[in-house]
Amino acid sequence: MTVLGPLGPSLAPAIRKNRTLYQWLRPVADWYANAAGHRKVGLKYDDLLVEERPDVERALERLTPRQQYDRAFRFKRASQCSVLHDVLPKDQWIKPEEDVRYLKPHVQAVEQEDLERSAWDNLAVERRK
Repeated sequence: MTVLGPLGPSLAPAIRKNRTLYQWLRPVADWYANAAGHRKVGLKYDDLLVEERPDVERALERLTPRQQYDRAFRFKRASQCSVLHDVLPKDQWIKPEEDVRYLKPHVQAVEQEDLERSAWDNLAVERRK
């Protein structure tokens, strides 16, 4: 279970509920996402998750074959951009509406299963008297 990180605690739900705060922070968030540069090389946000984490490894196994293929393609294309020290043409950048969290639901399900498993593993069984 992670405490901090891309899947850890987030202020986003509270910010989305407050309309004024949301309108004020939305341009900053958009600027930050563009400045990160992952969309310019064809990666989605969930492609940036550390694959060595056990929960992410198990979540990756749950992707459909199409999602696995698309993920591998995005990595190959980003690697090529890295080798060339260049970004993709602007028409091939990932648009903000295409940058959906495809892996997050799987990781959350894995974390929920881990919590449930730990709750059942620590179950104290008492003998009847």
